[in-house]
Amino acid sequence: MSGIQRLLVVGAHAADFVWRASGVIALATERGAQATVLALSYGERGESGELWKEPGQTVERVKRIRHEQGEQAAKIVGAEFRCLDLGDYPLEVGREALDQLAQVIRDLAPDVIITHTAVDPFNPDHPVTHDAVMKARLLASGAGVASAFETVKPPVIYLFEPHQPELCGFVPNAFVDITPVYEKKLEAMRAVGSQQYLQKYYAELAERRGNHARRISGNGAVRYAEAFQRVTPLVSSDLIGHG
Repeated sequence: MSGIQRLLVVGAHAADFVWRASGVIALATERGAQATVLALSYGERGESGELWKEPGQTVERVKRIRHEQGEQAAKIVGAEFRCLDLGDYPLEVGREALDQLAQVIRDLAPDVIITHTAVDPFNPDHPVTHDAVMKARLLASGAGVASAFETVKPPVIYLFEPHQPELCGFVPNAFVDITPVYEKKLEAMRAVGSQQYLQKYYAELAERRGNHARRISGNGAVRYAEAFQRVTPLVSSDLIGHG
C-alpha cells in the first residue's frame, strides 16, 4: 500500500475500522496521506452491548456515544470520521444511500478503499457493506471507462480481516508492518469503550500477523502487522520482488 495519498475505509459500523485497519490508517497519515473513515451505521443495535447494560439507555444516546468514540479513535490515527447513520442489524443500503456512497468516492477520489469481505456468517451487515462498496466504486469510476457522469480513477480495493477469517473466504495476500504505530492502534482501540471485549483479541491478532509477516518477508524487525486481501489485480511494468 505504498504511495497512498488518499485512503477511504468503509465499515458497516462505527468501530469496524478500529480493530481491522487503524494501524494502516496511522501509517498512511504519518506519511502525509489523507484518510477518511466512513461508517454506514453506528452499530447502535448489534455492536453496542456494553452501552445497553445501562438503565434507561436510548438509541439516540447510544448513537451519540458511538459517534464520539468513532471520532476520537479516528482522530488518534489522523483520520476524519463520518457516518451515514443507515441503521444496523439489519443494515440496508437503498438507492439513495448507494448514491451517497458513490458520491463520497467521487469527492474523495481515494487511491485505496478498504472494506469488509463478501461473506461473513456471523454478521449480517458486513456482506451488505462489501456489496455496496463494490457497486458504488463501479458507479463512481464508470467501471473504468468514459461515462456521461463525473468519474474518478478506479480505487484499489482491499478487504480487511474479519473476526472469523477461515469461514469468511478471507485469504490474506498483503501484510502491512504496523510496528511503528502499534501504540496508536492500542490507543484507538481503547477509545471504543462500548466494545472493550475486542481489544485483547485484536492486539493479539496484530502480534500473530506480525509473526506471519516476519516469516514471509525475512524481516526480523516486524513485530506487529495487519493482514488484508487485495481484490484489485496488480498492474505494473514488472514483477515486484523485495523492496
